[in-house]
Amino acid sequence: MGILEIKNVGKRFGGLQALGDVNLSVAENTVHAIIGPNGAGKSTLLNCLVGKLIPDTGSVTFQGQSLLGRKPHEINQMGVSRVFQTPEIFAELTVYENVMIPCFAHRDGSFKLNAISAVRHQSQIKDMADAILEDVSMSDKRHMTASSLSRGDKRRLEMAMCLVQEPKLLLLDEPTAGMARADTNNTIDLLKEIKEKRDITMAIIEHDMHVVFSMAERITVLAQGTPLVEDTPENIKGHPKVREAYLGEAQV
Repeated sequence: MGILEIKNVGKRFGGLQALGDVNLSVAENTVHAIIGPNGAGKSTLLNCLVGKLIPDTGSVTFQGQSLLGRKPHEINQMGVSRVFQTPEIFAELTVYENVMIPCFAHRDGSFKLNAISAVRHQSQIKDMADAILEDVSMSDKRHMTASSLSRGDKRRLEMAMCLVQEPKLLLLDEPTAGMARADTNNTIDLLKEIKEKRDITMAIIEHDMHVVFSMAERITVLAQGTPLVEDTPENIKGHPKVREAYLGEAQV
C-alpha cells in the first residue's frame, strides 16, 4: 500500500465527467508525476486530495486515513502540503515573517496573520524558521519583503513555508510555471535537495517534460479524466500513445 491511495475516484460537474474511476497509488519516499493535456482532470484530482473538492465516488487515503470530508487545514495538519501554480505567500511581509507564520500554524493548528506578534520572542519557532531558510538558501534574504523577490525566490520561499510544517507528502502543482529555464533548473535542484535530505514523498503535476523526466520515478498519464498509462519515465517516453497525445516528438 502506498502512502497515498486513490481508488475508483469519480467527479462530475453537471453533465461533464472530470474524473472517471481513477486508481492511483503513490509509493512512500518516491517522486510520482501526474501529466496530461489541459482538461485531463489533473487539477480536479489535486483538489480532491486537498479537500477543495469531494469526489462523487471512490476513496482517497493518506497513511491509511481517509482524506474525504476533511477541511484543507485538517489535511495539512495530517502531513500533506501543497505548492500552488502561483506562489501562495504574504507579499507584504518579510521572508522571515512568511516562514514564521506556518511554524506557528504547525505547532498550534491555526494560521493567522496576527500570529507574528505571538512568536517573535519564542526561540523554538525562530530556530525552525532559521533552519528552513538555511536549507533553501534564503538566509541572506530573510529581511526582504516577499513582494520584492524574483519568481524563482518566491517559489523557494513557498517551499520553505511548506517544509517548516514537516510534511510527509508534498503536492506540487506546476512548481515551475512561468519560470525562465534558469529558474526552472534551480527549482529542480532545490526539489532534489529536499528529497535527499528529508523523509518526504512528492506528487507533481507538471506540463514541462524537462521537469518531469528530471525528477519522476513513476509517471501517471491522465486522459479525459482517467489514467491512460502508469510506468517508469523510460517506458513512458517510448509509449506510442503517450508520445502522440501528450509529449510530442520534439519533447521526448
